Amino acid sequence: MDFSLTDDQRMFRESVERLARTELAEGAAERARSPQFPRDVARRLAQAGLLGITLPEAEGGQGGTLVEAILAIQAVAEVCPRSGDVVQAGNFGPIRTFWEYATPEQKERFLPDLLAGRTSISLGMTEPDAGSAVTELRTSARDAGDHWVVDGQKIFGTHSAEAEVFLVYVRFGPGVDGIGSLLIEKGTEGFEIGRASAFMNGEDWAPLYFANCRVPKANTLLGPGGFKKQIAGFNVERLGNASRAVACGRHAFNTARDYALTRRQFGRPICEFQGLQWKFAEMATKLDAAQLLLMRAAVNAAGGLPSAQETAMAKYACNDAGFFAANEALQVMGGHGFSQESTVQYCMRRTRGWQIAGGSTEILKNRIAEGVFGRRFSQRGAS
Repeated sequence: MDFSLTDDQRMFRESVERLARTELAEGAAERARSPQFPRDVARRLAQAGLLGITLPEAEGGQGGTLVEAILAIQAVAEVCPRSGDVVQAGNFGPIRTFWEYATPEQKERFLPDLLAGRTSISLGMTEPDAGSAVTELRTSARDAGDHWVVDGQKIFGTHSAEAEVFLVYVRFGPGVDGIGSLLIEKGTEGFEIGRASAFMNGEDWAPLYFANCRVPKANTLLGPGGFKKQIAGFNVERLGNASRAVACGRHAFNTARDYALTRRQFGRPICEFQGLQWKFAEMATKLDAAQLLLMRAAVNAAGGLPSAQETAMAKYACNDAGFFAANEALQVMGGHGFSQESTVQYCMRRTRGWQIAGGSTEILKNRIAEGVFGRRFSQRGAS
């Protein structure tokens, strides 16, 4: 099995690395300290063709594959971790699910501004009583002729404080088959973005409130029965999460390695101490192993949606390796890594959050076990 990149892929990654080093390395720590989405970076990366990498050229994309999108997000995030969020938002999150199932009219309305970095899209999925058990969501959409009337609440949405359009999971009727999604625009009557709260990853997230919110039926993304399609599309989101986790872990690893080569204690560079050598050996091995699982999931998607099983394994491994590397790198650097001036502590906080977001590590292990045994295991208690 050949795990090497093609010449074109290698050249592509090198070009993105050059752009990142030239334009994004300076200011990386400042971006990490800001809760605002870096719109200036989004516009620049859009100009470079790094948003919509997997979308068809006819629709404003680049006609690439998930592999190219992963290479781009990692080349950027390894230099400027915060800017990796821009590549994620333009390729992996709700924008990919939107593209997968949107009508031509919806794409014409929303894609140009999203792919130019002028606007952003946020996912309204989690609710106060529906986290990992997302099928228990209560946000409802009632048929009112040419509109849906939406009532409910969403929490913990990335970019929710700043986005212009929201891909919102709603309940059209009872059961799993009653779940679908709507595109709800900022400013829609009956839709309120609540007060943002600061989170450990350095971002501000806002709750979303819907009260008698009238959404045109033209904004229906997936109607009743669309839940399984949405979750299949969500596997792309998980690969974006996994890509950034490994990239942030590698950024922290590289920073700590450079530090260990120059920092002297007891009369010699600290890289000469066996205890630290073992830390770097473990970090390197975990990061490389996770990267291979990530690339397997992307390559086997063959331009389509990745396998749920391979995605679960990749995200679990990448989340674990990324946090492990960032946490160990911080330990190596001591107070220097712990400082707000360092991007290493930022990487540690970000990778910790991704062990929860997009499917917790526990939920992923449940999904992997189902693949191992070839059967489903209900997590619900006996009724």
